[in-house]
Formats: sequence, structure tokens, C-alpha cells
Amino acid sequence: MNYTRTFMLMAVMTALFVGVGFMLGGEVGMLVALGIAVAMNLFAYWNSDKLVLRMYGAKEVGPQQAPEFYDMVRDLAQRANLPMPKVYIIEQDQPNAFATGRNPDNAAVAATTGLLSRLNRQEIAGVMAHELAHVKNRDTLIMTITATIAGAISMLANFAIFFGNNRNNPLGLIGVILVMILAPLAAGLVQMAISRSREYEADRVGAEICGQPLWLASALEKIQNAAQRIDNNPAEANPATAHMFIINPLHAHKVDSLFSTHPNTQNRVARLQQMAQDMGGGMSGGGTTSPQAERGSSRIPQSGGGSRQPGPWS
Repeated sequence: MNYTRTFMLMAVMTALFVGVGFMLGGEVGMLVALGIAVAMNLFAYWNSDKLVLRMYGAKEVGPQQAPEFYDMVRDLAQRANLPMPKVYIIEQDQPNAFATGRNPDNAAVAATTGLLSRLNRQEIAGVMAHELAHVKNRDTLIMTITATIAGAISMLANFAIFFGNNRNNPLGLIGVILVMILAPLAAGLVQMAISRSREYEADRVGAEICGQPLWLASALEKIQNAAQRIDNNPAEANPATAHMFIINPLHAHKVDSLFSTHPNTQNRVARLQQMAQDMGGGMSGGGTTSPQAERGSSRIPQSGGGSRQPGPWS
């Protein structure tokens, strides 16, 4: 049902974009909008991951640079039956993480230095399992396309005033002004609905991958508390990428909350707590010990298809 709803919303987003083109320029405008949508999505499909990683100054790491973190991601990926993604670290004090890439074979996961230093090993595992769930569900491609179309709708709306006297425009000047105001709002609402739906699903699948829903629940609470206090300047400068992070990285401007692309954190935590009870009730939470104080084996034993089994760090 979640996938059906997501693709229905994506269809609405695409139809909205083409419809805006028609309302501004008639059939010619509709064809131009469709052509722009195709071109932008093709570009996003092949290049969005590189662009966003460069935008945040992400540095790729391997087993030599970050052995524990790399091994953790590798073992979680094996547990999820996924190819090993590229692993990146972002120099940023705000704890957060995201996944990107057009498919599981070309995926990347990135975590900030703030996340690696402020969360314990169990919580980091929960976060990275969530990001791998996005890869497994192919959410990275879905969210890239919706963000691209939403941006294109806003771009068309910004140019709308130039179409007011276009003889192919069926709306007239008043209609154009309404499109300028309402089209970006509608696009933002649809993008928000898609993103929230995928976050809930990634929480569920991520909890199954690591085997401990409460690890992710504890991580979400810590990240939320820190994100409200610590600026993420690259994210504030590029708010269109906010939906990629596990927790909304924006807080410096009041407008950031108008169209939040993330579900309420307490609702997410409540769902994970209920999931933990359904899976047995005896699973441990995250705790407060830092990763540096928890040196030792960070390996997740392979469990074949049994991704619901608890991990070894309980």
C-alpha cells in the first residue's frame, strides 16, 4: 500500500508539472514542460548523488580510514542482502545521515562527524540500517525525482508572469498569478507526503535490518534534540535537500517548518517502540555511551534471511 500511495503521489506531481505548463502556455507549454521534466529527471538520475555529496563536502572512507564504521555498514548491507555501498563521512557537528544513489548497485551512505561522535554504536547501527532501508526500497531515486519535479514547478511558477499575455495561455493574468502562488504550494505538499511515507517505511525496514527498533528510536530522539540546537549551514543554504536526511536538518529559519518533509519524531519513536514490543518486548535501547567508550567487536553476525533477529550489541 505504501508503494502504491507513493507512485500515485509521484503521478500527481508529474501531472501537476505538466498541468502548470498547459495553464501557462496551452499545448505548447505542456509539451515544453514535459520535455523539461524528462531532461531534468535524466540528469538527476545520473548525477544527483555526486552533486549532493559534493555539496556537503562528503569524503569517501574505506576500511583503512574508518574501520569500525565501514565494517558496520558492510555487515548491515550483508544482513539486508544489499551490495556494499560507498561510505562517506561529512565534517559537520550536527548529527545526521543520508543515503543517495540511483539504485542499490550505485548507492552511497553518508554520516556526519557529529553523528559518529554523539551517538553510541548501537544507535549508529540503527541509523545506518535506516539509510540502507532507503537504498533497499529505492527511495533515493524516488526522492530525487520528486525533488527535481518540485523544483521545476517552482521554476515555472517564477516565470509565470512572462506568460500573462501569451495568446496560448488559457488563464489570463489573474490565472497566472494564482499559478505562481498555488503551484509551488501544491508541489511542496505532494513532496512532503511522499517523503513522510518513505521515512516511516524506512524506519520499519531499518529496524528489521538491525534487529533492534529501540536502537533507531533512541538515535532519532538524540538527533532531533541536537538538530534543534546545531546549525547545518550547507543544508540551510540548500533546503531542497533536507528531505534526504534522517531528521530534518533545518532549524535556523521559521519558514523551514511550513512544509516539513519528515514525520513528527515522537510519532516515529512511538511506532518503533510498538514494533519492539511486537518483536518480543525485551530489546534494549540505545543508552548514552559514546562510540569511543564502546570499542570492541562491532560486527553484526550474518543471519541469512532472518533480519528480524536481534543484533549482538544488546
